[in-house]
Amino acid sequence: MSALGRGFAALLLIIPLLACAQSAPEQYQEGTHYELITPPQPTESSATVEVTEVFWYACPHCYHLEPALEAWLKHKPANVTFIRLPATFNPSWELLARAYYSAEDLGVVAKIHEPLFHAIHEEHTPMNTDKDVITFFTAHGVKEDDIRNAMGSFSVATRVRHSKQMGERYGLTGVPAIIVNGKYRTNVGMAGGNDALLKVVDFLIKKESAAAHGK
Repeated sequence: MSALGRGFAALLLIIPLLACAQSAPEQYQEGTHYELITPPQPTESSATVEVTEVFWYACPHCYHLEPALEAWLKHKPANVTFIRLPATFNPSWELLARAYYSAEDLGVVAKIHEPLFHAIHEEHTPMNTDKDVITFFTAHGVKEDDIRNAMGSFSVATRVRHSKQMGERYGLTGVPAIIVNGKYRTNVGMAGGNDALLKVVDFLIKKESAAAHGK
């Protein structure tokens, strides 16, 4: 066979392989492992991929996700902005949303976040009233006046309303849930477990990063 013939034969072998590569299904599928948010919601910055965890302190599934999520945060991609959004699906959830936003305002999330989960789920500490929350914060070194003022502040009330609005815009019906760049929502059930959820999140981050670079 001539060199031209051999080259043509090799090309015939390569073309089907290229076609298979182009048609190969993605590792995670829309409608199975994640869903589209319609319409997509704006993010705080177009310069990064925004990952939002929607949670409720009294949710046991949210509590069980925390260790995997904390491990993921230590190695998250550099182009990712991570946001926590406390869910407010009904008025009784708003107390713990105010607790989270108060911790943000006071700069004590690192001091409060994991211990509050632990107090509710391991120590079964009641967290049903402002007094319960204030007592918890003061036990963790926050001045009573500071937490009391934060809990009743306009800033916290505004963000609680915003949280409710975003839960509706994201089309959420339960927690924990993770939103990627305002475009995709996924959860533990869809992904198949806590560790699997974060793999889906990594997949969606790569998808958004590639889209941002026109790939």
